[in-house]
Amino acid sequence: MPPLTRRDVLLGTLSTSALGLVGCDSAPIKIGFVGGLTGRTADLGLAGRDGALLALEQANLAGGVGGRQLALLTADDQQNPDTAAAAFQTLREAGVALIVGPMTSAMAMAMVPLANAAGLVMVSPTVTTSALTGLDDHFFRVISSTREYAQASARFHAQRSKLLRVAAVLDMSNAAYTERWLDDFETEFRALGGEVVAREGYRFKPGMAFADLARSALASQPDGLLLLTGAVDAAQLIQQVRKLQPSLPLMTAEWAATEQLLELAGGAAEGVVAAQFLDRTNTAPAYRQFRLAYQQRFGNPSGFADLAGFDAMRVALQALGAQQRGEHLRQTLLRVRQFEGTQQVVAFDATGDAVRQTYITVVRQGRYEVLA
Repeated sequence: MPPLTRRDVLLGTLSTSALGLVGCDSAPIKIGFVGGLTGRTADLGLAGRDGALLALEQANLAGGVGGRQLALLTADDQQNPDTAAAAFQTLREAGVALIVGPMTSAMAMAMVPLANAAGLVMVSPTVTTSALTGLDDHFFRVISSTREYAQASARFHAQRSKLLRVAAVLDMSNAAYTERWLDDFETEFRALGGEVVAREGYRFKPGMAFADLARSALASQPDGLLLLTGAVDAAQLIQQVRKLQPSLPLMTAEWAATEQLLELAGGAAEGVVAAQFLDRTNTAPAYRQFRLAYQQRFGNPSGFADLAGFDAMRVALQALGAQQRGEHLRQTLLRVRQFEGTQQVVAFDATGDAVRQTYITVVRQGRYEVLA
């Protein structure tokens, strides 16, 4: 499936029962999706879109929403705040009932104020920044905040890996995520006797030398290196660090822990530890069915971003199905609170934040295995 720009529209159909949507109008109900579909972080956006599309298609086969179809309108935020704002406005003007997305925290920071002003619900698959935690807004997310993932990672590396001095590399194009993640990690790590000895921030530019960035991060002589980047950049950094210090413990946040990281980093990724919300060894029937359906539909193995996109769309559809006449969708989400997820129940608190179990994983023989 080719990448779509912010004005491209992907039409699908979906149906389920929704009291609030019953009526004589037979026009499709429009649902928006926004994510980065081009560029260096497109693996996240494309996977999220495909997961959301799969959920829409499956639900479409099951019936209708008051006899109406649903159409998916897809926009590319290009991991650029101005483009993200324009993408939001394009979807809003097209009359979407809600938006699934965005996929990164930086884009959420650009779009959530617009969603609040427009009274339009956004359900994000993968945004985790704690800057949006506890707010009375129109933003919902189906995974935990950076605080839960970062703290779990800090505890593991301080208590199990026995690390004392960690350096970090941060992609500042998604600073709302990377800086918050590192702040939360450092607070917990320091409480356990550890220290973050260096913060190497960068913004990607064509021709950028990742070898120089790796050397700079290692100059503080850390006993572990934390990569707060997307999968493409993490793979390059991992390969460079392995050349310089082959046995140095490497860790990533959930942003990088995609299947693309395994593909691009190859054998250099062995032993890399990542905190994430997906257990790829889960044997629940719903997860097995999802993995099979995703492989058959898109020809690729599933990962965390597509699962999150799938769950976010299913939450949106379940909310539409539960919406009462005259009730705003935000009110429906906060009234119902608990929604069926693929591996876990998606449970919202009073402000639309969700908490999911965190898994510490390690790359072994080209796969993510759960350690804790």
